[in-house]
Amino acid sequence: MAPDALEARPRRDVIVIGGSGGSLDTLRAIAEALPSEFPGTIFVVAHVGQSRSILPDLLRRAGKLTTSHPTEEEPIRGGHIYVAPPDQHMLIEDSRVCLSRGPPEHFTRPAIDPLFRSAARACGARVIGVVLSGGGSDGAEGLAVIQHAGGLAVVEDPSDATFPDMPKAAASVSEPHFLVRAAEIPALLVRVSAELVPPEVVRVGESATIGMDMSGFEPPVGFSCPECGGSLRLALKSGLRQYRCHVGHRFGSMEIVEAQSEGVEKGLYVALRMLNEQAEFARRMIESARDAPLDNGLVYWERLQAQAEEQIETLRRFLEQRPVARVDPEIAVG
Repeated sequence: MAPDALEARPRRDVIVIGGSGGSLDTLRAIAEALPSEFPGTIFVVAHVGQSRSILPDLLRRAGKLTTSHPTEEEPIRGGHIYVAPPDQHMLIEDSRVCLSRGPPEHFTRPAIDPLFRSAARACGARVIGVVLSGGGSDGAEGLAVIQHAGGLAVVEDPSDATFPDMPKAAASVSEPHFLVRAAEIPALLVRVSAELVPPEVVRVGESATIGMDMSGFEPPVGFSCPECGGSLRLALKSGLRQYRCHVGHRFGSMEIVEAQSEGVEKGLYVALRMLNEQAEFARRMIESARDAPLDNGLVYWERLQAQAEEQIETLRRFLEQRPVARVDPEIAVG
């Protein structure tokens, strides 16, 4: 093969790693194994929920690469480890790291699957996906998407994992390229990340990522009863469309629309109330932190207050501009 053709082939320079309980030692070993001149980028999701995370500090101390929580739409840097911040999904879009407070997946945010799916879409065959020890099944679906896009799948051997459920689920969805003990993963990643992607895999990856669906919403399978929340079933009575839940509540079409609109407004006001309380709570914690002799999270509370106030303003504008659903008498019986 001509040198120019070799040069045009990408390397596996995007490593996405998901772990939960029992994965910390392996994550630190991976950080330690990566050389200071490593040209690729590593993205790590650990199940920390809303808890404060010190994982960037731990990985920075363990290895030679710079490590941080990303900021919104931060340009991706080579030779860097990004760790998903608490309570936010971390995504890869184009050449940027994006953060999302989209719905929790597998009861957690940040979750592994959103990162893996976005990496497959943005980087295709360049991606190496890694699933480490943990409970549940997060990462299994995302790893399958990475494989479909031409990337490599690495899974910790469940028999070696402290919590085997997560790697077991990943290995059962589709056969990974590497099923190895935790101690073997760091050296394996250093080796495969230096390899060129085979030409046929590049072509498969490019075609697989075209049109990949990353939408956050799916059409609902049914509609819920405004009274009790149960599922509604459509019933035609003398040509009249009615909706009935299994305990007996009945509604016409426009009654459903009105109830939905009322529910949206109630939900928005509940969110507005909670955000207002959060902003005030943060303000009081800021006052306490300023008087404390030691660091008591002043930066955290200031950021939380600013975020709550920004979201309050967004909701207020939305409520002021939101159109009202009005009943049209001509279709009220439809």
